[in-house]
Amino acid sequence: MAGKERKKTKPGAGTQDAPGLSRALYEAELYRLQTELVRLQEWVRAERTRLVVVFEGRDTAGKGSTIKRVAEHLNPRVARIVALPTPTERERTQWYFQRYDQHLPAGGEIVLFDRSWYNRAGVEHVMGFCTGQEHQRFLRQCPVFERMLVEEGILLRKYWFSVSDSVQEERFRRRLEDPTRRWKLSTIDMESISRWEAYSRAKDDMFVHTDIAEAPWFVVESDDKRSARINMIAHLLSTIPYRTVPSVPLELPQRPPGTGYLRPPRDLQRYVPDHAASLGPWGAQ
Repeated sequence: MAGKERKKTKPGAGTQDAPGLSRALYEAELYRLQTELVRLQEWVRAERTRLVVVFEGRDTAGKGSTIKRVAEHLNPRVARIVALPTPTERERTQWYFQRYDQHLPAGGEIVLFDRSWYNRAGVEHVMGFCTGQEHQRFLRQCPVFERMLVEEGILLRKYWFSVSDSVQEERFRRRLEDPTRRWKLSTIDMESISRWEAYSRAKDDMFVHTDIAEAPWFVVESDDKRSARINMIAHLLSTIPYRTVPSVPLELPQRPPGTGYLRPPRDLQRYVPDHAASLGPWGAQ
């Protein structure tokens, strides 16, 4: 798998404007798939199912943007995103899986892990944030942990987002130049370039130990982010035997006749200034 990820791609490929899936076709299919995700959500809620989706992969591979599209139209009371910060001193003394265990779903819930317990197999191992013994213990315990989840009845899906080295570097450059996305970068992220092969070896080792029949890994090629999002969502839907849950018919009621209510004078309240109007005549269109 490491060799495959090393493929060379023209600079700029993998952007939202990359040749391939047109924007119009992408948006139409994305909306269709998001509609299906809502159907899946209602089935999860009605059947009290528990669904966990793990998003892992290279930095800049598009995990976060895909998660946003998955969750965009879902009920946040049903589907939630878990993106844990650096562990606290107390959490460092716990059993490693303990801090993730508390975020697992109850019946009728979906949890999307924006990175997960696999931090130990990737960044912690490569950057030396865990010991060799801790890393090996993780590789032994992780399949056991995941088999327990599946045996408990949790639907577990794991996706690895793969990106080529040239596309990753180009995306890093664009983030550096974009003030709205510069926060996504850290010194650890920059290490992804110089430690590319170390991360490749770590991922290969992780797959050897954790690509199990009960919870297999699915690789998402993500040099083209639009295709990656479509492919991942379509695959997720195809792996779950959900069905349409009948909804309660709703009808807008007739507005009752007025009873003489008068709105207070506008000058008694504070209003947000109309900044949009200052943008020019097109602001009111």
